[in-house]
Amino acid sequence: MTTFVDRVELHVAAGSGGHGCASVHREKFKPLGGPDGGNGGHGGDVILTVDQSVTTLLDYHHSPHRKATSGKPGEGGNRSGKDGQDLVLPVPDGTVVLDKAGNVLADLVGHGTSYVAAEGGRGGLGNAALSSARRKAPGFALLGVPGGVHDIVLELKTVADVALVGYPSAGKSSLISVLSAAKPKIADYPFTTLVPNLGVVTAGATVYTIADVPGLIPGASQGKGLGLEFLRHVERCSVLVHVLDTATLESERDPVSDLDIIEEELKQYGGLGDRPRIVVLNKVDVPDGLDLAEMVRPELEARGYRVYEVSAVAHIGLKELSFGLAEMVGQARAAKPKEEATRIVIRPKAVDDAGFTVVQEEDGLFRVRGEKPERWVRQTDFNNDEAVGYLADRLNRLGVEERLMKAGARAGDGVAIGPEDNAVVFDWEPTVMAGAEMLGRRGEDHRLDEARPAAQRRRDRQAERDEAQKEFDDFEPF
Repeated sequence: MTTFVDRVELHVAAGSGGHGCASVHREKFKPLGGPDGGNGGHGGDVILTVDQSVTTLLDYHHSPHRKATSGKPGEGGNRSGKDGQDLVLPVPDGTVVLDKAGNVLADLVGHGTSYVAAEGGRGGLGNAALSSARRKAPGFALLGVPGGVHDIVLELKTVADVALVGYPSAGKSSLISVLSAAKPKIADYPFTTLVPNLGVVTAGATVYTIADVPGLIPGASQGKGLGLEFLRHVERCSVLVHVLDTATLESERDPVSDLDIIEEELKQYGGLGDRPRIVVLNKVDVPDGLDLAEMVRPELEARGYRVYEVSAVAHIGLKELSFGLAEMVGQARAAKPKEEATRIVIRPKAVDDAGFTVVQEEDGLFRVRGEKPERWVRQTDFNNDEAVGYLADRLNRLGVEERLMKAGARAGDGVAIGPEDNAVVFDWEPTVMAGAEMLGRRGEDHRLDEARPAAQRRRDRQAERDEAQKEFDDFEPF
């Protein structure tokens, strides 16, 4: 059964925003007390967060569909809907987030590092929030915005200081088992190691991590064997260790040719030319292995490699190797640039940036693209004439109508707002008014202007008294 997965395709969906509520306050002697519809709650985000206790993407291999909760709709009495809960997905340190085209979206390194993979939808405003001095009683509310839906790819690149590379059965797993407390599976047949193993080594005051990369054979960089599957785990390592088998039973192989082949595969994979390298001649406890190691060592040193003769079985040369690696890791850490505090970058929009574009397509259709107009369209209830009129007002204030006129649009031309696969298309009429406008100004309800009966009676009596007083004042005696 698979226990280690380092690449998965994940389908994430954020929560949708709740719809706003259109409601009118009612109580005894005050049946039309004004709008009191609450706002809808915001949808929850889908957030990827690095968790040091997670070492594999296995959970997402079995359950690739993840969705955050949606916001609740608003209610009357100025009660806003509850926000949706964020969905936090723990991922291993070193996880790279890519889109379906292979573009890197985020590189998650370091405990607590997070990335919002899908943003929750905004909740719709209720008619209480939409009311104003000019729009006293909106008979509509805004709809909630759907949450983001994305297909992403997660790739795990092991975060280790040292990477052991070499042919299968060269002794990498045995070496990591004696240098650290790791307990990998060890056997005398090729491809025993099917997943990268990670161990922690302490050498004096230096503590570093070491990983073995399985399955490197000729053609690994082109996908042969298991190499391409795990070569990505070498990318983050500071030091590369060539583990060469000096006691191989294959007559056509020798340590120098093995080194050349693995170096060629690393070169083909790319991006590893600047990593310092050392060579470990393993299995010198075997008499033939010791003789072969003494033969090839001068040639390897002539190439500029630091060479260590070790035996994982007999524990020969391990201390020297461990401290030698600690020295190289220390040098690599010292050469890294110091991390700077995260800077807050403010990028204000240009003064003439309207936030949308109007383009005439080949078929004559005018397409409007922009964050605001597209969101406003999604929030509009097109079954409500007043809501449609409110959308027209917003687009007009934004300058969409003026931009359409400049682009050459005429009355009756088709206009689409949004992307091709999810756009609202209508015939443009610059001066058209919604049916609700025939009753008065948009957003007004004249029923709210009706006075209460008692107050009306008092005003009527006062008017009668004023009229009588006026007649008395105008009376002229004979």
